[in-house]
Amino acid sequence: MASFKYKAMNRKSGKEVSDTIDANDQADAIVQVKKLGLLPIEVREVKAKSASMKKASSSNGGGFSFGGGVKPKQVTDFTRQLSTLVDAGLPIVQSLQILSDMQRPGKFKNACDQITEEVQSGTMLSEGMARYPRIWDKLYTNMVKAGETAGALEAIMRRLAEFREKAQALKKKVISAMVYPIVVSVIAIGVLVFIMLVIVPQFEEIFEQMGITLPVITQILIDVSGFVGSSWYLIFGAVLFVIIGGGIFRRTEVGGAIVDRVLLRVPVLGGVLRKSAVARFTRTLGTLVTSGVGFLDALDITRVATPNIVVRNAIGSVRESVKEGESINEPLARSGVFNDIVVNMIKVGEETGELDAMLGKIADNYDEEVDEAVGALMSILEPLLIVFMGISVGFIVVALFLPLIEMISTLQG
Repeated sequence: MASFKYKAMNRKSGKEVSDTIDANDQADAIVQVKKLGLLPIEVREVKAKSASMKKASSSNGGGFSFGGGVKPKQVTDFTRQLSTLVDAGLPIVQSLQILSDMQRPGKFKNACDQITEEVQSGTMLSEGMARYPRIWDKLYTNMVKAGETAGALEAIMRRLAEFREKAQALKKKVISAMVYPIVVSVIAIGVLVFIMLVIVPQFEEIFEQMGITLPVITQILIDVSGFVGSSWYLIFGAVLFVIIGGGIFRRTEVGGAIVDRVLLRVPVLGGVLRKSAVARFTRTLGTLVTSGVGFLDALDITRVATPNIVVRNAIGSVRESVKEGESINEPLARSGVFNDIVVNMIKVGEETGELDAMLGKIADNYDEEVDEAVGALMSILEPLLIVFMGISVGFIVVALFLPLIEMISTLQG
């Protein structure tokens, strides 16, 4: 016989109860809990952490080594599946074990295995996940903790799964808006470089053999082609320096703030980024508040989870102002990041006591606006890229064939 600690919901009163029970195994303990008229939430054996578990936790520095290589979709799928299993009435340990067995060998499976063992040993799920912040971030673990505290883990996991799915969908929309023009531009530049390095020099040889006087436009094209051919390594090095240097500069606090502020002011693209930032902020904050996380803690977690430094700093200012006793809408209006509609909707939600619901409505509304903004961006970029390619190729064609046309005209005259 072994002792099992259980957390269950009283079917009649709806209240959560916690106690210990003696049973042969976990399955027997679950049966006994159900016989008491309770719905099992967690049933775990009471025992000390194994030495191997302690060693693993220590050697992994609290789980940091499991962060790299774990895709966000893996965590989202895990969250959705865990919410389904818990909602079906399976104990948390059994649910974790099932999901852990489903994972392919790798860092994520190792982390799931260790968390399963920790929870089975008596550790709270949120505490186990907090050891691996690169997989389950602060936002995730705080929501799980709130669910455990309120006895509504299945509802929190479902809400968390929905949150991650919507956040990833929004991220894909923004990335698609930025990737398309970059890919097309790279292809276009590649074609132009090929023409300058291969095609133009062949025409230059023909012109030299003919001994004709070249028009200014043709001479400019040949000079540019010669410079690209003789100094390609300098051009490549300069481009590489700009990309690497820009990346390093972007990672600094000051540099990131400058880049983010500039991007937010770029026509059309800035609108997409601003709307996606507002949608992310309102959905994250609304989800945390609905889950029972304290408002100041929710603001702090939202700030950390915000990638745009300008918006992150604005949220930090909002948090400090709220901490001093102000309402949330006033510092939001002063930040300059959130427009009047968002500020007023939040103000209404704050006054009516339905801030979490209002934040969710704002997020849904801005998700739709991001869709429209991405469509508008694509409708502008596509013709611009076509015009750019048309002008570039047209210039090259005219420059190369103009001497031939003049020569033919001379011969005919």
